[in-house]
Amino acid sequence: MSFNPLLPDWRGKNVWLVGASSGIGQATAHALHAAGATVFVSARNAAALTGFADSHPGAQALALDVTDPAALKAAAQTVLAAGPLALVMYCAGHYKEQRATAFDLADMLQHNKVNYLGALYLLDAVLPGLLAQQSGHISLVSSVAGYTGLPQSLAYGPTKAALINLAETLYLDLQDSHIGVSLVCPGFVKTSLTAQNKFTMPALITAEQAAQEILRGWRQGEFEIHFPKRFTRWMKALRLLPYRARFAAVRKITAL
Repeated sequence: MSFNPLLPDWRGKNVWLVGASSGIGQATAHALHAAGATVFVSARNAAALTGFADSHPGAQALALDVTDPAALKAAAQTVLAAGPLALVMYCAGHYKEQRATAFDLADMLQHNKVNYLGALYLLDAVLPGLLAQQSGHISLVSSVAGYTGLPQSLAYGPTKAALINLAETLYLDLQDSHIGVSLVCPGFVKTSLTAQNKFTMPALITAEQAAQEILRGWRQGEFEIHFPKRFTRWMKALRLLPYRARFAAVRKITAL
């Protein structure tokens, strides 16, 4: 039995991706458009969004900053006015390595604003419409970095852990309202964010491969969509260990 209503056919369905100017968001928007969806894309980079809309007939660009709740509400009104919203995906993200030995409060807060508070602003904007239509699907993009504490992830990891808990609770609260909820937890995906990493990233995949994994998960009604499994299954196993063993394993694996 699946967690969510299956989403096998996107033809004629309205979808909104927030954080779609590049990376996983843009690749998923492309895949949904190719599958027949009417795609709305949002991000700060207006030029990238316009380029996407120009090359994807019927797509609409709604440039905004996810830290601006009024902008998200205005965009949501435009999207919901176009008809029933089949899916909204939050994939906006900010990432910069940080360790407690070089604590940067401003960057900690920026991670929180983009990665977590932006998701809350989006929910505030779309939930009334989804509840009114008694249908739709909310998908939050987290990360395996949210599974457990990791070196150099002091700012990023906690925001992704918060999204995991948020998605779990949303699922429980919205199931009776016929609104699907999914949690996307990628491993290493080749994007402008991961390009900062100075270490070898195991099981690195492309954004296009990630998009196909996400659509497969929606098609099968999954709650957690994690990939590539040859890496994410190890991360899942790691968080089941007692803290003493987990901390020792993390230190050994990361050499940090």
